Amino acid sequence: MDLSFYKSYLSEEIRDEGRAQGREQGRAQGRAEDLLLVLEQRGLDVSVEVRRRIEECGDPEVLREWLVRAVTVGRAEDVFGEE
Repeated sequence: MDLSFYKSYLSEEIRDEGRAQGREQGRAQGRAEDLLLVLEQRGLDVSVEVRRRIEECGDPEVLREWLVRAVTVGRAEDVFGEE
């Protein structure tokens, strides 16, 4: 929704909140793609369930932790740790 014609404090706040959410979603999506790439390049089997869980995670910090683990795990399922 284009609210650019509104100049009130509230409309500015709504626009800023939308931008922040978009950036956060973009970061999460990028990290998920990176994580899947690392797993695939390492030759690990990425099941449908593992792929789904990674792609549905919206928290960039959790995805970062999983990405760090992806460098050394023996199985794709192990990126989730003991969750």
